[in-house]
Amino acid sequence: MLIFSQLRLMDLVDLFLVWIVVYRVLHLTKRSGAVQILSGLGILAISYLVSIWLELVTFNWLLEKFFSNLFLIVVILFQTEIRQALAQIGSNPFLSGAARLEEAHIVEELAKSVVVLAQKGFGALIVIEREISLDYFVEMGTKLDALISSETLTALFNPTSPVHDGAVIIRDGRLYSAGCFLPLSKNPVLDKNLGTRHRAAIGLTEETDALVLVVSEEKNSVGVVHGGQLHPDLDHASVRQMLYDSFGLKLRVERSPV
Repeated sequence: MLIFSQLRLMDLVDLFLVWIVVYRVLHLTKRSGAVQILSGLGILAISYLVSIWLELVTFNWLLEKFFSNLFLIVVILFQTEIRQALAQIGSNPFLSGAARLEEAHIVEELAKSVVVLAQKGFGALIVIEREISLDYFVEMGTKLDALISSETLTALFNPTSPVHDGAVIIRDGRLYSAGCFLPLSKNPVLDKNLGTRHRAAIGLTEETDALVLVVSEEKNSVGVVHGGQLHPDLDHASVRQMLYDSFGLKLRVERSPV
């Protein structure tokens, strides 16, 4: 009780700011999949302590030089994630309502797009990036910066398009990259009749938290894949519902007048 009685208001503010920084660092680590990098830094830190204990002079000198530039190394390794985190900090919280409206518009465009693609018999893979970064797969594709629309997606997945065989990746509400190739699932119990697109969609969602819309050109059907689970042969309403749930939005049900 003596400790709490000595706490000042600024001490609480100080603790709150530290908590925010720690939370953002953990969130950044989760998003970038940088657990391996942090584990490597931890191993080097342990090695540094061991080198002091065993008096390994040369090895200790090398690690000492490394850790003296640690801040710069971390900035270089996480420059993309740090830039995104700073952008989020600087964003206006009063625009959250507008952001929700934009997300709802994206959902409607995606739901309409996959139905149009299925009707035309165009195969498609549309990946929605979530918390875990898909930079590795983005780098293998063609960089885009386009609004999400049925017309654009139809053009991208038209069989005459040079990128129609790959996946389109959506990041921050934009068509970010096209012609991306995804890892195939290695699950031995999958239906042998599943095509390459479905196996790629399942494979990506087994490794990341992405949500994938897959359109079958053979069956003219639409499926949604997340968490390694395929939900096949969905109609327009079901696709909309799953997308609204994924974005954390409430689906408005239009009622006909009585």
